[in-house]
Amino acid sequence: MKIAEVIVDVPAKQTDKPFDYLIPEKWQGLVKPGMRVAVPFGPRMVQGFVVDLKSESEFKGLKNISKLLDIEPVLNKELLKLGDWLTEETLCYKISAFQAMLPAAMKAKYEKKIRRTKSFSEKNTDGAIYKLFQQKESILWEEIANRNDLKLFQKEIEKGTLEVYYEVKDKYNKKTIKVICRRASKMELQAAIHSMSKGAKKQKEILSYFLNHEKIAQKDLLQKLSTTTAPIKALIDRGLLQEMEEEIYRDPYENRSFEKKKPFKLTEDQEKALAPILKTVENGIHDIFLLYGVTGSGKTEIYLQSIDEVLKRNKQAIMLVPEISLTPQMVKRFKERFGDEVAVLHSGLSIGEKYDEWRKIHRQEVSVVVGARSAIFAPFQRLGIIIIDEEHESSYKQEESPRYHARDVAIKRGQSNSCPVILGSATPTLESFARAKKERYHLLPLRNRMNNSKLPSVEVVDMREELRGGNRSVFSVKLLEKMKDRIEKKEQIVLFLNKRGHSSFVMCRNCGEVCNCPNCEISLTYHRYNNLLKCHYCGYEEPMPSICPSCGSEAIRFFGTGTQKVEEELGKILPEARVIRMDVDTTSKKGSHEKLLTAFQEGKADILLGTQMIAKGLDFPNITLVGVLSADTMLHLPDFRSAEKTFQLLTQVSGRAGRHQLPGEVIIQTYTPDNYAIKLASEQNYDAFFLHEMMLRKQNAYPPYFFIALITVSHEDLLYTVSVTEKISRLFQKSLSREAMILGPVASPIARINNRYRYQCLIKYKREPELKNILKKVLDHYQNEMATKGLQITIDLNPQMMM
Repeated sequence: MKIAEVIVDVPAKQTDKPFDYLIPEKWQGLVKPGMRVAVPFGPRMVQGFVVDLKSESEFKGLKNISKLLDIEPVLNKELLKLGDWLTEETLCYKISAFQAMLPAAMKAKYEKKIRRTKSFSEKNTDGAIYKLFQQKESILWEEIANRNDLKLFQKEIEKGTLEVYYEVKDKYNKKTIKVICRRASKMELQAAIHSMSKGAKKQKEILSYFLNHEKIAQKDLLQKLSTTTAPIKALIDRGLLQEMEEEIYRDPYENRSFEKKKPFKLTEDQEKALAPILKTVENGIHDIFLLYGVTGSGKTEIYLQSIDEVLKRNKQAIMLVPEISLTPQMVKRFKERFGDEVAVLHSGLSIGEKYDEWRKIHRQEVSVVVGARSAIFAPFQRLGIIIIDEEHESSYKQEESPRYHARDVAIKRGQSNSCPVILGSATPTLESFARAKKERYHLLPLRNRMNNSKLPSVEVVDMREELRGGNRSVFSVKLLEKMKDRIEKKEQIVLFLNKRGHSSFVMCRNCGEVCNCPNCEISLTYHRYNNLLKCHYCGYEEPMPSICPSCGSEAIRFFGTGTQKVEEELGKILPEARVIRMDVDTTSKKGSHEKLLTAFQEGKADILLGTQMIAKGLDFPNITLVGVLSADTMLHLPDFRSAEKTFQLLTQVSGRAGRHQLPGEVIIQTYTPDNYAIKLASEQNYDAFFLHEMMLRKQNAYPPYFFIALITVSHEDLLYTVSVTEKISRLFQKSLSREAMILGPVASPIARINNRYRYQCLIKYKREPELKNILKKVLDHYQNEMATKGLQITIDLNPQMMM
């Protein structure tokens, strides 16, 4: 096989196919599908993935592969096939699909350089340039980009004495440490010790150590023998010891010890749920299970025991958890059960740590991966089970290309590996529950909590009544009473608010002017700690004005409530309470998430106040009260799933209370107490919610009765944006069947972000076999305008976000 088919790192329609390259003789037999290579492509050097090998090509004058970036394939056969499937399913480029499967550290970095060519000589090159390149083969483009004599370089490039080229550099570096090893035999070491003078005390000590040891890290040796590097260097120079670089893994958990734990005894419900899973593992068959269990019913133990069974059969397991519930608690449970068999992948790790965890998986040194969405691409060879916890979470859908849903990828991998897929949730998505009802998924219900502890009692408080009674506080009278009671009893409280910052927006009470972002159609959010107004979409910020910029009045006030404002109010009304605030602002530093939760677990605070990140996965015995400060924030979003998301969030957050011996209570504050999502969440009645919501979805032709595709067009010119969206809508009306419903074009709910106007068009359909081809045609048709005019068209099949 002398020719490699390579997918190159140039994401465009014309290049979205394999290109043939010759394999130089020295690498024949070495190059395999799934390896990354550097290849010349036009004037530059790019990274590419080898997808196939063959002995001949229909093209003449093939170029050689320039460099191998891997010694062994980074994508196995299954992942290469999965890349083809992703390309079809999400309408992305192949290169994007392959890159989504690898850690960020493996995405190539390109360095632009100018180098001299063969025709470079004193005779035919400008004197200044000749001088510059006489000592150097090449120069980085950045070094000359701002020079005044750039024209000289241009002339030389036109003449052919210099050329521009791109070098492919890998971003990552493997971490290495200095290791000192024994080089001479023990007898030689002993002889050396005897022949040394009395003054060489440290050298003797070091050699004595190596009589019993082969090697040691240099820093450990220096510490152990309280020595410096000078005597070590002297012994290396004498040929008795040698210094080597040894590769090590960066371990984010190296300072933590996990003691081995045994499986718990299962309840009757759990055993019933586990039996069919174990049967599929035993028989090596693919099936999809929906583990539908109330909060605190012991789903995690079922996951752990299923994985245990898989490991006994020498197979591997992927366990996905939503990013925000990838708490240290979850990691601890897995590390305690499976020890060093576990690799963890999540956004809290540095690029280097992620790369090291990925390498452990790639080298098959671990058998279990616990991670967020992208861990679904873990390069396992003997996959035995895939588990998705909290399967209703919208973060399992990737919002940029390739727009895949981890659940779909899991099912595809489950089919390829003939292994079961478990989807677990107390509040499954309507789509999943409907499939379970139709027996496309195998339903495994867990109706009761572990040790039969009761679900918390939930009370809904009407905040309109509080206002009428003159209470302008964030806290209702009822919630405040209960909080005081818990603090006296030394029990803990969780307060949940679905947003961050200090206030939602700033408005002038005189003229009604709201401080909006100049680049986006959205109000700015006030952040107290630096007295700034910020846009959460484009990052714009400005100082908080003291007078209204429109009418000059001083009556400028904050409206709405953010976590910082609630923390302030708590300080006033419950000065004795110790509060930990968790939101994007307080958890942005590495490890801060874990520190805050550990402090709360150790009882260093009475109240945990936070946004979505505290709604899931927390299991603390002392939490007996949960307060939801405003249940309405998500209800009124322009999204057909807003009621479903509200129900899920309220049920999840309520589930944090009374999980152990102490009974739990939940107070939900709302301005719409009669809304069915809030009412049924307070009763924890998923079945009734499912029936009610399904009826509405059927009436309005939404999933799971229909599929949807969302096409969003954005550009800096409003009229151009509208005209492109109109043309696309007309094409759909002409090309799709009469059953398909085409809504739009309309302005997106946030009509402008970062000075780009956004218009969208929504297709609802049941069976449209030609839809993907038509969507591809749209992308192909506007390819040039997307490259030259800055037009953006995004196509999202089954979107999770309608904004």
